[in-house]
Amino acid sequence: MQETQATTHFGTRTVPLEDKQGLVNDVFFKVASRYDLMNDLMSGGIHRIWKDHMVARLAPQRNGARPYKVLDMAGGTGDIAMRIINQSHGFAQVTVSDINANMLGVGAERAKSWRYPGQVEFVEANAEDLPFEDKSFDAYTIAFGIRNVPRIEKALSEAHRVLKRGGRLLVLEFSSVDVPGLDAVYSLFSDHLIPPMGRMVTGDAEPYRYLVESIRNFPDPAKFSAMIEAAGFKRVTHDALSGNIAALHGGWKL
Repeated sequence: MQETQATTHFGTRTVPLEDKQGLVNDVFFKVASRYDLMNDLMSGGIHRIWKDHMVARLAPQRNGARPYKVLDMAGGTGDIAMRIINQSHGFAQVTVSDINANMLGVGAERAKSWRYPGQVEFVEANAEDLPFEDKSFDAYTIAFGIRNVPRIEKALSEAHRVLKRGGRLLVLEFSSVDVPGLDAVYSLFSDHLIPPMGRMVTGDAEPYRYLVESIRNFPDPAKFSAMIEAAGFKRVTHDALSGNIAALHGGWKL
C-alpha cells in the first residue's frame, strides 16, 4: 500500500509539506531589504501600533540582577527586539531567531545603531526545531511569522519547551475581519492593491500575493487558541485588534 504524502497550503496552492519551508524562504529572500517598508504601506503604519501593543502587554520587568530573556522568533529585521529592549531600558536580552539569513542580516545591520546594541543576538534557526536548551527564556514572541511555519503545532511545542516555568507566549498575527463592510473593503484592498504595491516597491508581486493568501489560510482565533492550549499553555487569551484585522494571542507556561 502506497503511503500518502503529507501536504499543506502555500497560498492557494497545495504543496508537499516538506517543500513549504523552502518556498517561504524564497519569499522572504526576495523582500528582506524592504520588508518593513512594505508593512508600513500595506497597513498604513498600523502594524507599528499593534507591535507596540504586544510589547506593552509583555512589559518586561526587572527581576533582581537577572536579565529578562526573550526569544523573538521570525523577527529577523529586529523591529520587535528593538521595542522590547528600549521599553526595558536595556535590561531585557533578546535573541532574534529567524530561518532566513537575509532577514537576520537586515536586523543585525540595523542593530549596530540601536541605543543598546549589546542586548541582542541574531541566531538562524527553524521554529520547529530550536537549538536552545529547555527552560532558557522568560518570554517567546512572534509577530506575523507563525502562519509561515509549515508545522505550527511543532513550533508551539518548541516555544513551550524553551520557556521557563512562568514564561509567557505572545503571538501577533493577522486574523479574520469580523466587522460588516470592513471585511469587503479589506478583501478588495488585499487582493487588488497589495500585490501591485509589492511589485512597485520590491519589483515582484508574487511574494505579496502569497502573504495575502497565507492570511486567509491561517486558523481563526478560536482554532488557534485551541492549538496553543494543546501545546501545553495555560490562561490562553486573544485580543482582536482593529476590527480583528489582527489578533494578539497569549498564554503562560505554568
